Amino acid sequence: MAKKRKVGNLLALAVLSYLIQRPMHPYELSRTLRDNGDARSIKFNHGSLYMVVQQLAKAGFIAEQETNRDGQRPERTVYALTDAGRVELRDWLRELIGEPQHEYPHFVAGLSLVGALPPSEVVPLLRLRAERLAAQRTEIRTLVDDALAQGLPGLFLVEEEYRLALLEAEAAFVERFLGQILDPETGWGPMWAQFHGEPAPEA
Repeated sequence: MAKKRKVGNLLALAVLSYLIQRPMHPYELSRTLRDNGDARSIKFNHGSLYMVVQQLAKAGFIAEQETNRDGQRPERTVYALTDAGRVELRDWLRELIGEPQHEYPHFVAGLSLVGALPPSEVVPLLRLRAERLAAQRTEIRTLVDDALAQGLPGLFLVEEEYRLALLEAEAAFVERFLGQILDPETGWGPMWAQFHGEPAPEA
């Protein structure tokens, strides 16, 4: 079971992991998140990042190290990881990697209630989803191949490989679901359509 953490936002985990490298100010943390492509995995904007930094400082996981000014720019506070922050980072990562969590994806919610739409609508929606999944897979595959060609170690792309695996599994599920609806012998389509007062869907 997941622990109740003082700061539970996954953006906080990213901040802690980057501060292992060296102390940074929030602007530098934001730039590092974007440069490393982590914005694809962890939702953030400048406001949410500053708020998380304040929460981590209040919890004692990071501490102000210095405040500096670069020319005419406003003062920037540099934060460093504390010993408590180092312990929290490792404990949190161990939990995320080792313990499966029950999540609530939007697609699962839609599937649980899909019978409220007639199959005449669901079939084209599933076909559209299959097209979009294929486009996403192509985009990620290109991103991974380009990064590997530039010499980036595969370890730093493992989250993209996981995304690809999920997309491939979802695409296979969508195709199977379409078959279950449209199979002329055993398909669910005729009964489902009849419930909505419609003719059976055509393959």
